[in-house]
Amino acid sequence: MSASHPSGAHGATDYFSDFAAALKYWRGKRGYSQLRLSAESTISQRHISFLESGRSQPSKDLILKLGMVLEIPLRQRNVMLLAAGYAPAYQERKLSDPELGAVRRALDFMLAQQAPYPALVVDRLWNLALANAPAAGMMRWLLDLPADAAIPTDGSANVLKLMLDPHGARRYLHNWEEVGADLLHWIQREAMSDGPGSEATTLLAELLALPGVAGLGQASPNLDRRALPFLPVTLRKDGVELNLFTTIATLGTPHDVTVHELRVESFFPADEASAAWFRARWS
Repeated sequence: MSASHPSGAHGATDYFSDFAAALKYWRGKRGYSQLRLSAESTISQRHISFLESGRSQPSKDLILKLGMVLEIPLRQRNVMLLAAGYAPAYQERKLSDPELGAVRRALDFMLAQQAPYPALVVDRLWNLALANAPAAGMMRWLLDLPADAAIPTDGSANVLKLMLDPHGARRYLHNWEEVGADLLHWIQREAMSDGPGSEATTLLAELLALPGVAGLGQASPNLDRRALPFLPVTLRKDGVELNLFTTIATLGTPHDVTVHELRVESFFPADEASAAWFRARWS
């Protein structure tokens, strides 16, 4: 049997004091009244009120039903189960787990098809899990690393930190304030989803402590820049200017926490000069 472990087994009580607090948090976050939640879950409003006051204890099936109605991330459904005294329902396997072999092959195929342009796979905290050769090469170029330097894909390299650190890729990111504000939005959303005391909250605090990052969300977006229909990522280094945009893809119908949280970011050239630069190196 392959090694796997339930998600949320450590530190679950750091997020919420009990199930009642977790349910109230998620109902409020989704903007549901007790009446609306009752109607969509077919659970009586009285029972929901009792659950939120702690007067009633939920069954495991009821927690899973509420998790589906409120579209709660799988990781946080496990947290709610633990808070109510149940074992987690969703496993959290490593991407190297043989049981995720089909997922790994699909991701490898997607990354290979993206060449000669960069593509990478990150988890919900933007820790690097996979990268194709163009992505690894672009990272070495931006981080001033040797051509044969290894790019860690074990989760130890955080893409957001690499991009926002003034000693990292940010030195060559011409419009770093605009891009940084967009990147910050992703982790802020994760922190809101996870609640207080979570890894996402800790990462957000680390990013906001970097010079210049805390004020990024206060600036208005420049919607007139080149009249492009997307936010470009403009890199300038060694006399080269690359204009890129990205897409984010997720895997559908996941029943595993790791699979649910994976993000595939693909980079595309926004002009012919940028496309030619990548083709010359990785075609």
